[in-house]
Amino acid sequence: MNWQQRIEQALREQQQQNAYRQRQVHYGVNGRHVALNGRCYLNFSSNDYLGLSQHQAVIAAWQRGAERYGVGSGGSAHVSGFSAAHQQLEQQLADWLGYPRALLFISGYAANQAVLAALMRNGDAILADRLSHASLQEAAHLSPAQLRRFQHNRPEKLAALLQKKCLGQQLVITEGVFSMDGDTAPLVELQALAQQHAAWLLVDDAHGIGSYGDRGRGSCWQQNVKPEILVITFGKAFGVSGAAVLCSDFLAEYLLQFARHLIYSTAMPPAQACAVQAALHCIQQGDHLRQQLQSHIRQFRTGAAQLALPLADSESAIQPLLVGDNQQALQLAECLRTHGIWATAIRPPTVPLGSARLRLTLSATHQAQDIERLLEVLDVATR
Repeated sequence: MNWQQRIEQALREQQQQNAYRQRQVHYGVNGRHVALNGRCYLNFSSNDYLGLSQHQAVIAAWQRGAERYGVGSGGSAHVSGFSAAHQQLEQQLADWLGYPRALLFISGYAANQAVLAALMRNGDAILADRLSHASLQEAAHLSPAQLRRFQHNRPEKLAALLQKKCLGQQLVITEGVFSMDGDTAPLVELQALAQQHAAWLLVDDAHGIGSYGDRGRGSCWQQNVKPEILVITFGKAFGVSGAAVLCSDFLAEYLLQFARHLIYSTAMPPAQACAVQAALHCIQQGDHLRQQLQSHIRQFRTGAAQLALPLADSESAIQPLLVGDNQQALQLAECLRTHGIWATAIRPPTVPLGSARLRLTLSATHQAQDIERLLEVLDVATR
């Protein structure tokens, strides 16, 4: 089998399994609407949980940053790409979340990969929630450490793994709010178990930061847990893009020396760092946005319960409607589109086999009538 035959076979198999992915070109998007193919849809597929991607203060900050710094950083942060805007943002994030240091990364994927690649050695063990993000699981597989996965949100299963012999160090990994299920990790129990075994805890709070906790400080703050490593991203509630790792001084210095994703990647544009600073200010002052989001979540879940819709057990902005079959999930998504609602069918391998779903996401920018419309269409589409 040559290269072309191998690729064609893989594509055929993807199509046969109704797992084929296709991109859609949009011509304007926000937390509430998305414009595609000449039509405007109610948007229930965005991670822009607070609507900050369209906030005028965030947009203006990016524009001012571009005027001052230009549109690119020009190099790695280790060479010439580390600006005053980057330094200020790192300090603001560290102060906000109560850590000695914050390090900026170009994406959450890169941050997770960088930390595991730099830290893990032969003889170490990574103990990861089975539903941890693909970036974490891939990094674990690529590392020299042994990957041991525990049943989703089951601390007793983690306890059993921690008791197994390990020649090196142990790192426990979980998400704060899980990206495909929308549920929250039992961080208090996980941290207690990690501490009992002298292990470190890494929490990826991409979907919790900004939306939860006092002043939007996220899942860990809400549960009064301070992991040794906290990863946050700016592409969800912040409405921008990029990520940061919050940690101790000595770990930050170690990552600066050995994290290849930092050393060999062009830094985020300084103008982007300016926009993230503005988004951070909006989040810190955004109790009204979080209250609005929680109101939408309650409204949707109450209505869904009355319709007996098969929702996952989630109190977050992520509300998965479980379907099971790939083709049925695609058909349901298409039915919603004919009624002016944009929702994405999520299929394996992003989620486990047999658990295809519509990943419905709510935003503070939605209005009560939007939620009612979604429920009306789901009532018709699922009969």
